[in-house]
Amino acid sequence: MEKAKPPIVEITNLTKTYRRGVQVIPVLEEITLDIADGEFLALMGPSGSGKSTLLNIIAGIDKADRGAVNVAGVDISALSETDLARWRAINVGFIFQFYNLIPVLTAFENVELPLLLTTLSRSERREHVETALSIVNLLDRVDHYPSQLSGGQQQRVAIARAVVTDPTIIVADEPTGDLDRVSAEDVLGLMARLNNEYGKTIIMVTHDPRAAEKAHVIRHLEKGILNNVHS
Repeated sequence: MEKAKPPIVEITNLTKTYRRGVQVIPVLEEITLDIADGEFLALMGPSGSGKSTLLNIIAGIDKADRGAVNVAGVDISALSETDLARWRAINVGFIFQFYNLIPVLTAFENVELPLLLTTLSRSERREHVETALSIVNLLDRVDHYPSQLSGGQQQRVAIARAVVTDPTIIVADEPTGDLDRVSAEDVLGLMARLNNEYGKTIIMVTHDPRAAEKAHVIRHLEKGILNNVHS
């Protein structure tokens, strides 16, 4: 019997609220969650359920009021903003609904952006970028600008950018939300390949049941409370 992998993400008693004037609005309530190394997890739930907030806390974009977030042995909830930014650059690959590509940069240059924060030489950066673009089957589009690419191609560039640093985890917030069905299937197939062939841990927020089907595990958030596992 294969031994279970230890969690790469460990969340303990996580609580998050927002303030609106004197009103305190609970967003996440006592969330405890383990995510195994190499897992593909889908977070589902209605708008306002807290799923994007939870994703942002795991990715080190946002901070909780209480509780601990441990990623690959690092308690990111205890890091300073400077250390957290440095940690994010190395450990987290981001995939967004609206791609977040820089319009005046080519596909190559957009993918290279995260590497500019590293100590890699220009030739090493080129090698990494070409490897990432080959994974998403876009080596023939290296000199194209976002406006010259379809929505599906832009999202594939964004995925290449997310994996170019070989991150510890990939976080995806509604990655198919702005795509037609064919492009969405293409992107989901690519994410499944990153998980299956390259062992990437993927945490995806989605409202689309078809997208969630690609995940190993589905967790539902309802009014800030995490419900039972569905796998």
